[in-house]
Amino acid sequence: MIYPVISTKNPIFLISSKIPRNQERCSKLSSFQSRSIFRSFHHQNPGIKPKTQFLNPVIGTNLGEVSVRKGKKKKESLWQQGFQEMLGLCGLGYWVQGFRCFPWLALNFHMAYNLNLNPSTLQLVQNSGNLPMVAKPLFGILSDALYIGGAHRIPYICFGVLLQVLSWGQLALFPVAGQALPALMACVLLSNTGAAITEVAKDALITEYGQKHRITGLQSYAFMALAAGGILGNLLGGYFLVKLPPRMMFLFFSVLLSIQLVVSLSASEECLGLARPLGPVPTGQSVSENIRKQLSDLMIAISEDSIFRPLTWIVASIAMVPILSGSIFCYQTQCLHLNPSVIGMSRVIGQLILLSLTVLYNRYWKQIPMRKLIGVVQILYASSLLLDLALVREINLSIGIPNEVFALCFSGLAETLAQFKILPFSVLLATLCPRGCEGSLTSFLASALCLSSIVSGFWGVGLAAMLGIRSSDYSNLPVGILIQFLAALLPLGWIHHVPMSQPVEKKRKKGMSKRNRKTRRIGRVVVGSVFAYRRERESDAQK
Repeated sequence: MIYPVISTKNPIFLISSKIPRNQERCSKLSSFQSRSIFRSFHHQNPGIKPKTQFLNPVIGTNLGEVSVRKGKKKKESLWQQGFQEMLGLCGLGYWVQGFRCFPWLALNFHMAYNLNLNPSTLQLVQNSGNLPMVAKPLFGILSDALYIGGAHRIPYICFGVLLQVLSWGQLALFPVAGQALPALMACVLLSNTGAAITEVAKDALITEYGQKHRITGLQSYAFMALAAGGILGNLLGGYFLVKLPPRMMFLFFSVLLSIQLVVSLSASEECLGLARPLGPVPTGQSVSENIRKQLSDLMIAISEDSIFRPLTWIVASIAMVPILSGSIFCYQTQCLHLNPSVIGMSRVIGQLILLSLTVLYNRYWKQIPMRKLIGVVQILYASSLLLDLALVREINLSIGIPNEVFALCFSGLAETLAQFKILPFSVLLATLCPRGCEGSLTSFLASALCLSSIVSGFWGVGLAAMLGIRSSDYSNLPVGILIQFLAALLPLGWIHHVPMSQPVEKKRKKGMSKRNRKTRRIGRVVVGSVFAYRRERESDAQK
């Protein structure tokens, strides 16, 4: 009679509270059967020694594995805590950044009505105030190279928010600062300097955090928070302008910035896993040497074709379109006499569209080839510029649509598409960004985009001056809008610089735990040994 023997080098069956009852019963039953088979085999076949050694199964708990499991749970809880803190910090930061349209809407009406600036001067002030945004690469290099108290993102966020509090608070508490144009420009420059530092640090923070924890697409959530802040800012701005003076709106925004400052000061990069121990600069370099190294790494990263070509296209596509935002704004308020709430609500609708486009991109449009997506968006952007032509030529009135309704639905569409066009490029460069250049490269992208917007605004000022567009004469405004439309179609001629594919979030493979792998391996060895020994005994019996 042939008796199968279950044998292996280390048949250990681990039983814990997490194993289902049926699996526990099977393990107990297998251990009992193995002992009885082993005893009966030696009783009936005393001369035969099995080739494999049998060890009594140990039913218990592996303490080392339990400690590893507890360590993993602790790491997962710390990671979840850091992830929530990062979402709260950056979510609030991007929301406040989008809410900046609230005081800026009041500032535009203050310059147009209280200071009586003409359209060209108004647009010149708007674009000149954005000059600190061009210095973003400098702030990015400092953020990458210079640690403050073991952190190199959150301290810069706090400093930038503090500068904004000082500038908007001065406009709110000291009326003289808003009456003279030089003092007003000084406050605007100080505010945008703080905003530039804060934006650089936030962009670098989500890029570095996403690369460290292998999370892509955080830029989409940043755009969502940005759009949500813009929606509420424009919605409240149009209402508050009718009820309150601009100074009260400046004060309200200063209080909101103070709340952001408190939240930023309470955050810690150590919880995010991005801080380094206190001490000298790494590798023993001085601060100046480290800054030079960061600058060299930035130049090497930009020189890569995969980064340089799409960056060139997006910058050129913005810079070559002359923007007539100041002329359009003054035409709507001075000639059409649109209510501030209508202009604010039009921007609310634009931000709602931006939020919807961002959600659609994050869920579905990432699979579309990037070149095809950008080409369609550019065509839609150029076409949306013609909507201002319909408003100026009163085409909407001929088909029965009032000016208020038309401006409410379509006035902010071109600006919305221009903002959405940046999102795929932000995701692309954040994925291709080398380690250690998160702040430098993202700030260089933001600076290049800001510089292209300033150039576009100056082109618009020059075009308005050449066509003779002023507060008393808007007869040539349709010609300027047609030139805008043609200039927006030109970048399609070299859209081959945009890559076909775009980064897609890699799905992590579900792997088995150590426990499952070990149990599976033991089960395979046990079953294999049973059949191997059975075949061997059958062959001996046949002989």
